[in-house]
Amino acid sequence: MYLYNNQNWPIFKWNSEQLMPLLSYVRNKQGKLIGKMVALGFELRNEANLEILTQEIIKSTEIEGEFLDREQVRSSIARRLGLEISGLVYSERNVDGIVDLMLDATKNYDKELNKERLFSWHISLFQTAQSGMYKIIAGNWRNDSTGPMQVVSGALGKEKVHYQAPPAAQIENEMRIFLDWFNLEQNTDLVIKAAIAHLWFVTIHPFEDGNGRISRALSDMLLARSDEQSYRFYSMSTQIRKERNSYYDILEKIQRSGLDITCWLEWFLNCLMHAIDNSEKLLEKVIYKHSFWIKHSRVNINDRQRKILNMLMDDFEGALNTSKWAKIGKCSQDTALRDIQDLIEKGIVVKSLQGGRSTNYELTI
Repeated sequence: MYLYNNQNWPIFKWNSEQLMPLLSYVRNKQGKLIGKMVALGFELRNEANLEILTQEIIKSTEIEGEFLDREQVRSSIARRLGLEISGLVYSERNVDGIVDLMLDATKNYDKELNKERLFSWHISLFQTAQSGMYKIIAGNWRNDSTGPMQVVSGALGKEKVHYQAPPAAQIENEMRIFLDWFNLEQNTDLVIKAAIAHLWFVTIHPFEDGNGRISRALSDMLLARSDEQSYRFYSMSTQIRKERNSYYDILEKIQRSGLDITCWLEWFLNCLMHAIDNSEKLLEKVIYKHSFWIKHSRVNINDRQRKILNMLMDDFEGALNTSKWAKIGKCSQDTALRDIQDLIEKGIVVKSLQGGRSTNYELTI
């Protein structure tokens, strides 16, 4: 028995009294965060929005086991938003496609959702009608020509079926009901609605691939409605990526728990709360980076140096040394050392006091 096998599907139930304290707390944190962001001013808001959207897209694809180049994603978003940033790089079609999807969902959050729009999103994800090594139907519902749509794990011959989606013959009617609810239902709090939309869409699993990414885009679309603005100041996908195991566990569990989805809504609200908390840290980082580049605006810094300095202010893994600099900057170790020595002379980086087999460097505090 999956959710869609229940007699009253898709009439979901939940315990409002149990959820209300958590929902109120999350809504309060949403409002406070938006207030802080609005107070930042136009330029910093754009930087925060760019950073959040970059994280959202990268982490949403990572959840599915795919990895995008951060600089390509950032550059693609900046071009589409008309932002003037340094170090723009070429972005590949697959990157531009998912950026187009996310921006349509969040910038046009108040527009009607219909199957043509969903089909265009799916084509954006799979412009070559390929998913890895496999041909798929792009821009249309799945047809189950190769068998039932299943979520499976395990080695060949020892597979475990975690979920089997409704037959393809039911998709048209299932999606008609879903889209009517998405566009017309107005009595449910939009944060709760974002959680329901996510679960409902992945339950139908209408496409051959990309259902997870599109379901998260639908959540972002409804969260943008709840915020009443297209600027994104927190990233649900970043938090879901951190909680990936529990995310899949709760989705599997809720499929077999009848139509009472209280535990899913509670999980979603807690995940959103953590996403907002982490956004506070991101805001501090955006302000720090902004102040850093204003402070050094008259210093001559080349593109390699700028790229790696930005990485140091983001989530740089491990210590920075000449070998890492050369690899990231795609240059020789001699050139890397010259870049670093130049920044030391300008008072931007210093040798790290932490010991090691090689000399490490860090930003000047």
